[in-house]
Amino acid sequence: MSEELWQRVERHLRQVEKPSRYIDHEFGITVKDSWDYHAVMIYPDTYEIGQSNQGLAIIRQVLNEVPGIYCERGYLPWTDMADIMRAERIPLFSLETYTPIADFDLLGFTLPHEMAISNVLECLDLAQLPLLASERGEDAPIVIAGGPCTYNPEPFVDFIDAFMIGEGEELDPEVAILHRRLRDEGKSKREILEAMAGIEGVYVPSLFERVSDDSYQLRCTVPGLPDTVRKRVYAQFAQVPPDTSPIVPFVEATHDRLSIEVLRGCARGCRFCQAGMIYRPVRERTADQVVASVINGLACTGYDEVSLTSLSTTDHSQLESILRRLNSRLDGSGIAVSIPSQRLDAFGVAMAELVAGNKKGGLTFAPEAGTQRLRDIINKGVTQENLVNAIQRSFDAGWRRVKLYFMCGLPLETDDDLRGIGQLAGLAYETARDAVPQRDKGSVKVSLSCAVFVPKTHTPFQWCGQIPRDEVKRRINVIRSSIPYRAIDFRWHDPGTSLLEAVISRGDRSVGKLIKRAWELGARFDAWTDQFHFEYWAQAAQDLGYDLQAMASRSYTVDEVLPWQHIDAGVTWRYLQREWDRAQKGITTPDCTFHGCTGCGICQRLGCENVLAGERDG
Repeated sequence: MSEELWQRVERHLRQVEKPSRYIDHEFGITVKDSWDYHAVMIYPDTYEIGQSNQGLAIIRQVLNEVPGIYCERGYLPWTDMADIMRAERIPLFSLETYTPIADFDLLGFTLPHEMAISNVLECLDLAQLPLLASERGEDAPIVIAGGPCTYNPEPFVDFIDAFMIGEGEELDPEVAILHRRLRDEGKSKREILEAMAGIEGVYVPSLFERVSDDSYQLRCTVPGLPDTVRKRVYAQFAQVPPDTSPIVPFVEATHDRLSIEVLRGCARGCRFCQAGMIYRPVRERTADQVVASVINGLACTGYDEVSLTSLSTTDHSQLESILRRLNSRLDGSGIAVSIPSQRLDAFGVAMAELVAGNKKGGLTFAPEAGTQRLRDIINKGVTQENLVNAIQRSFDAGWRRVKLYFMCGLPLETDDDLRGIGQLAGLAYETARDAVPQRDKGSVKVSLSCAVFVPKTHTPFQWCGQIPRDEVKRRINVIRSSIPYRAIDFRWHDPGTSLLEAVISRGDRSVGKLIKRAWELGARFDAWTDQFHFEYWAQAAQDLGYDLQAMASRSYTVDEVLPWQHIDAGVTWRYLQREWDRAQKGITTPDCTFHGCTGCGICQRLGCENVLAGERDG
């Protein structure tokens, strides 16, 4: 441990909000007495948010299982501490040993969403490392990045040496082991990166160049390496139980509970949803694994709540059995079991009832669109009848609050679809009030949240542009005017944030200049409403001669080469094109785990099929 650096940090802890963000020795940390390779994984946000991230925890765990490798944690200090660190020239440090970040062999970031990128630059600057990968020398750590945003890495290539595309359980240890060996052999940074690029799932942007100025097509400049990088998938996920001894933080984390990943992947096929495409195939852990992991994890941590996490937990084929067994084992303990969200069907409500026990807080449903026509276009797979039945049964069973999620600006959307959102919310409110006794009618709460559609890469809607900000405001007003009851709470996402998400999500390499300039002007913590300043980004665009609205609104034709097309998410381009065609015709596509193969190409191309723990009732 760097005692000198710790003492420099400690003397300022009384001056900052939540000093426990910056101290170590939490219960469950990994300590190693000796190592010959030092890695640090950084979540580019505050401790309490990053500590809740399962992906980074998994990578840290698998790296620490490798003999001789020690992987620590790092987080972005809040603005008060960051300002002190700059003034006092205190470098960004790891949490376990207070080692300066610049002294590590490997520095890894997760990119959980587009608005985190300014924080990555903030971390690099606080670490006293050059922001640009091209300016970091031989002695600097190799900087890697993983997470969902790496499926279009182009906006970030100026800052990152190598991207880990896909699941990291096997990928990240392979990269670290290779780096350690080549470092010990005295290889140059360029030679190390070229060798890393030979590992499936690793994208090294400095090795790629555009074929021509009028095309986004990229080619690898290293002979023998492919021009596309295919995602890595962890085929053994379903056979390996989850970690049951996570770190228990001193400060209350955003998700202050034991989190157990019960399945990975989703094949529902919502056409706007990137996660449903890039995390295929579906792999379920068995009921025995999940129940044992929950019991062991609670014993190791002392949490009083456990969350069964995944993209769509209520789709787990053995979930009812899991919940009944957990309710039996935990009866009388005061420990609650939760699932992140519920599907709009009777099965989902039954599961929610099993989860809640006597603690009935609020339910969350996501119809996404206000009419069946648009729900078919986006392949949502739920109906108005599903919503009515779900609310009727859940409020009849004692629930009193429900939140409904929708989007506006979806492809092929009309004003009738927007008015349908208000009408559906009104129907939900009426159904809820009708389902409860007279004495409880005043306690019924229906809230409506509307996000602006952001086109995402590797989805059937990746060719579509985002609607302009003025049009967003008009459509929000259409929804607001269609809500029949003032008791329905209506909230919507900031269109400025959504605009930038669209710019970055489908951007090319030129977006890196925009990101860097916005950070120079003061952008950081852009995902925090009270810290986000759209004017920094608008000024950055003006300085560079960029038109943010034009960048966000741009549509592509299906035969154009897209800036991210060299990244292979496993789902074939032909499948995405076919889904876009079916969307325009209002034709739905079933879930392959219920109704058989739909031809996305994942299983055949990656050699990793859907793994279900039990039979699904289609």
